[in-house]
Amino acid sequence: MKHFLFFFLVTSLLIAQEPVDYVNPLMGTDSKVSLSNGNTYPAVGLPWGMNLWTPQTGPMNHGWAYQYSADKINGFKQTHQPSPWMNDYGKFSIMPITGKLKFKQSERASWFSHKSEVATPYFYQVYLADHNVTAALTPTERAAQFKFIFPETDSAYVVLDALDKGSFVKIIPSENKIIGYTENYARGDLKNFKNHFVLIFDRPFHLKKTFYNDTLSEKLSQDANHTGAVVGFKTKKGEDVHVKVASSFISLEQAELNLERELGTDTFEDTKRKAREEWNEKLSRIEIESNDIDKKRTFYSCLYRTLFFPNKLYEINGADEIVHWSPYNGKIEEGYMFAGTGFWDTFRALYPFLNLVYPSINEEMQAGLVNDYKEGGWLPEWSSPGYANIMVGNNSASVVADAYVKGLRGYDIDKLYKALLNGANNEGPMTAVGRAGAPYYTKLGYVPYNVGINESAARTLEYAYDDFAIYQLAKKLNRPTKEIKLYKKRSLNYQKLFDEKTGLMRGKNEDGTFQSPFNPFKWGDAFTEGNSWHYTWSVFHDIQGLSDLMGGKENFTKKLDAVFSMPPVFDDSYYGGVIHEIREMQIANMGQYAHGNQPIQHMIYLYNYAGQPWKTQYWIRETMNRLYAAKPDGYCGDEDNGQTSAWYVFSAMGFYPVCPATEQYVLGTPYFKKMTIHLENGNDIVIDAEENSEENKYVDQLEMNGEVYTKNWLNHFELMKGVQLDFKMQSVPNKTRGTSKEAYPYSLSNK
Repeated sequence: MKHFLFFFLVTSLLIAQEPVDYVNPLMGTDSKVSLSNGNTYPAVGLPWGMNLWTPQTGPMNHGWAYQYSADKINGFKQTHQPSPWMNDYGKFSIMPITGKLKFKQSERASWFSHKSEVATPYFYQVYLADHNVTAALTPTERAAQFKFIFPETDSAYVVLDALDKGSFVKIIPSENKIIGYTENYARGDLKNFKNHFVLIFDRPFHLKKTFYNDTLSEKLSQDANHTGAVVGFKTKKGEDVHVKVASSFISLEQAELNLERELGTDTFEDTKRKAREEWNEKLSRIEIESNDIDKKRTFYSCLYRTLFFPNKLYEINGADEIVHWSPYNGKIEEGYMFAGTGFWDTFRALYPFLNLVYPSINEEMQAGLVNDYKEGGWLPEWSSPGYANIMVGNNSASVVADAYVKGLRGYDIDKLYKALLNGANNEGPMTAVGRAGAPYYTKLGYVPYNVGINESAARTLEYAYDDFAIYQLAKKLNRPTKEIKLYKKRSLNYQKLFDEKTGLMRGKNEDGTFQSPFNPFKWGDAFTEGNSWHYTWSVFHDIQGLSDLMGGKENFTKKLDAVFSMPPVFDDSYYGGVIHEIREMQIANMGQYAHGNQPIQHMIYLYNYAGQPWKTQYWIRETMNRLYAAKPDGYCGDEDNGQTSAWYVFSAMGFYPVCPATEQYVLGTPYFKKMTIHLENGNDIVIDAEENSEENKYVDQLEMNGEVYTKNWLNHFELMKGVQLDFKMQSVPNKTRGTSKEAYPYSLSNK
């Protein structure tokens, strides 16, 4: 009887939990420069919110704001950081302390323990041992509430650190208020950039001081390189000090409006409840039925990571108009604006995921891209918050085309198409905007290896796919036939880099000869954060054409097999040392497969194009089981703005968008016994796999709406109608299903 009661109680608790309760924001935080297990921080915010908050263990301006291995917290930072490599902008921090007044980061820092830390998407709390203070925070989109539980003391303080690179603070005692701004940012050349902030306390100040650089002052305002404010209180044991804080990239008045609109008279618990409800609403779009709590935790932790970037840069003014500060011209402009994503990463799965499950937010993002082009003259490829000169490719073409091909509307697609043509045919103001080497690419069909443009083969392969995306959009927009044919022809430029001798992609010189010597295990050089074995598969739109170049499906699948069977050897000479992406491949024990970085993440699904879908199913399970977990070391490389998480979420569904800008998803193997995707249009995608288990990872049969379905792909618009997918699972491969050419997914060469 006792065992039954215990089982009943445990089962009841599992049933009672809501999706947000499975999220572990600490997943991926046990990272460092030399080895990324995610390179994440515990982001406390709302989905796509303008501001996030994180405890800060790292020093000012250090990209690794929070590291799981750290011992001390020196503040709670408002952050907009998409990646440690991109660093942050518009940040400031808040820190409660007691005892001697210490305002410098290293001096005010307090020891903490994960044992006394509570991290959720909507609430964070930690005990600061050196100060005997429990600190808690809960967010809205542009504001937050803090609660500091102090001991009995006449020396309780809150430090507001506006950080360096230009900042201003002012204490207004009559209103229990601190106002100010920070001009701190890491990338770009931003005009008129300020993040204005306002803090309102729930009690008068017993002490009021400001600081500039390393000097404490009695003045109530400071304007210098590095400023901050300190306010003090007399507190009783267990007494709460509450702070409401909001910010704005537009003005102080807008910051105060954001505070009033989003916090108003709400208590800390009101804000916490609303934030929890918002997360549950978004996370509940996908329901899972599973008795494996660890897998549920991993799934919802990954889903949580897909719902942050790009984040809102727009605000709502007093007339209820959508407005934004423009990172391109420094003016206050009308309309939507988003920032904080790299298309080189996120075009692959993150944006397709939004188009399927959260299309309305991507419609806003597409409208924001229109404003990017209008205000800056180009589409960004990495926005942080404006143009960032990093990575390669012209993958805004994919992001724009996939949204429109998948049915998103309500924004100026003609303006975006014009932006795509501009980016596809011109070198931009920096190598990561437009197309570096565009004149060579237009003339020769590739970017030469020997003309001083780095990572030329990677650029060529990505440009060819981007031309395919433009071709797809051009057809939808009924553009002139000549224009459509041009981009279709250019999308075959990948063929120019295929080396028949090695069966791999290879850099090519301006005179048409291949680069020499050639080491297919050399990272960088002609490729980007990978080697030829990774980039050879970057022909998303024409896998059949790639297979033909390799001599047919038998050679093609042998080449795929070799990725996993080869040792993880590498040549790091281009970088002059082992970069973290190389190390992550080396230690994963999956040969040359480097799931920790984006170029090869789709490769597992390519067996579907050659009649061996069971190998796709095997390697998907291996990757999900071995390389993901809801733990601090839970990723196998950079999480990258939701992309690596989106791979997991899609793969758990049982399908994946190998080629964005088409209507197809390529089949894999479902991860749970049942999953229901609640679409925004009111329809449901129900994925049943009753026999699913660790052993039963292979698909024996698939039925769609009660009819046997034999293809290796699913159509987006069929899914959007609502569909019942019944997978019959088994422990051995079915080597007859999906083997015919009629079952293969889309390839341009087959059209």
